[in-house]
Amino acid sequence: EKLRERQEKQRVEALVRDVRSDFERRRRARRTLERGWELNMNFVSGNQFCDINPAGELEEEAATFYWQSRRCFNHIAPTLDTRLARLAKVRPSLEVRAFSDADDDMKTARLCSNILRAVKNRIDLDGIVSAATLWSETCGTSFYKIVWNHEDGKVIGADAEGHSVREGDVNVVALSPFEVYPDALTAESMQEVNSLIHAKAVPVSYLRDKFGVEVPGTSISDFPLAPYASASGWKRPADGKDRPVLEDAVILIERYTRPDGEHPKGRLEIVAADKLLYEGDLPYENGDRGERVLPFVRQTCIALPGAFFGTSVVDRMIPLQRAYNAVRNRKHEFLNRLSTGVIAVEDGSVDAEELAEDGLYPGKVLVYRRGSEKPGFLDCGSIPAEFEKEEERLANEFVLVSGMSEISRNSANPTNVTSATGLQLLLDQDTNRMQLSAESVGRAVREAGKQILHLYKQFAGARRVLRMTGTGGDTELFAFSQSDISADDVQFEPGFERTADQKKEDILSLLSLGLLQDAE
Repeated sequence: EKLRERQEKQRVEALVRDVRSDFERRRRARRTLERGWELNMNFVSGNQFCDINPAGELEEEAATFYWQSRRCFNHIAPTLDTRLARLAKVRPSLEVRAFSDADDDMKTARLCSNILRAVKNRIDLDGIVSAATLWSETCGTSFYKIVWNHEDGKVIGADAEGHSVREGDVNVVALSPFEVYPDALTAESMQEVNSLIHAKAVPVSYLRDKFGVEVPGTSISDFPLAPYASASGWKRPADGKDRPVLEDAVILIERYTRPDGEHPKGRLEIVAADKLLYEGDLPYENGDRGERVLPFVRQTCIALPGAFFGTSVVDRMIPLQRAYNAVRNRKHEFLNRLSTGVIAVEDGSVDAEELAEDGLYPGKVLVYRRGSEKPGFLDCGSIPAEFEKEEERLANEFVLVSGMSEISRNSANPTNVTSATGLQLLLDQDTNRMQLSAESVGRAVREAGKQILHLYKQFAGARRVLRMTGTGGDTELFAFSQSDISADDVQFEPGFERTADQKKEDILSLLSLGLLQDAE
């Protein structure tokens, strides 16, 4: 008995070491990517005088001279805001299509559609998609984690200790790319990933509540693992001081592995500190045919060939932003020389320290030594025309690289198009430039919807009551069981949810055609 206990202890310790070493290997493999994401976040937030040094760390760029102007003229943030606003209107319609006109198929399609609609309203899916889109537009990639929370839902009873027992419900969480570690950075989709690690920093109280274990906590200041600990925005100091710190915390590592010959139901190992918190099969039958797959969905801004993590328009705009800041700052320095002037004085003719401190303010009495040359301003010329040309050229390149024209970004019409049809064509062109990002959002939401239905089919139980929308928009309660859900061959209706303006246009069109005149 003692031998078996010792062997089991050694096996658990070896498994914990394997999970932790696997996590550290994956962190080292994508260290450069993480620094690039941090650089993007700094540029979006306005900290644009930083770069990645040869050692692979983020550092502040020092001014060549103390008097140099180092202001930021942020064109990235408004462009990102415009793209997010445009993508906020891209919400795929989660309406399930019936396989035929049979009553059973129509009832199943209506049930699945109403389940998705109820879940969407309960968890605020639009807000979750917006949070994930912010990450994907900034860093290039974001993820959705779809899980079944047994502590959610209505109370259906109590256990022997008096604790409430709930029926459980689906939860969807938006994840940043900092938390997700695939086994291969060259995988082009989630289907090509065999193993994936979800790691984040959590307080030790979380482990106490969820797993009932006590582990010693430490101070975690590494940005990728504790991004929410920052109280000063996205800026990551390059000198290592004043970094966000999460006190009394540990790194929670969840390693998901797809089914294989040795483990036909896959594997899930959860490790924190030096403890194994969970070891078992993948918990969810969330595949298209009930197989167990990874409970994650990937969303990208711009996909890259041969890469798991995508890129974003922020990556492409950073070189332009650096050049634009340099042109504007040099231009302002030239204007300062023209307005303040550069004074030439003969050595010893005036009090140079006083003149350097006060300058030549209006009404100043300048006393200089008799016989010396009178101080005067140097001729600095006028602003070269190249400044204006380069500034205009860079502004046009922002439009080219970002895909957002002036009419979308700041409601300007540089083309002098006056017809409504012409303006709509310009807006449609901007929409076409964002088509790849919009399609990625649509695919991710639809895949999340499929996994939601699979989880309901697995955990809904023999009887469950749901508030749904009935015929004519009336609210009704509907009792169903997991057997009523057909999640294996789910097909969503094509198209996107219509905005309020589009619905208004539809009604006005029907009125103009005379189709809404009678009592019905």
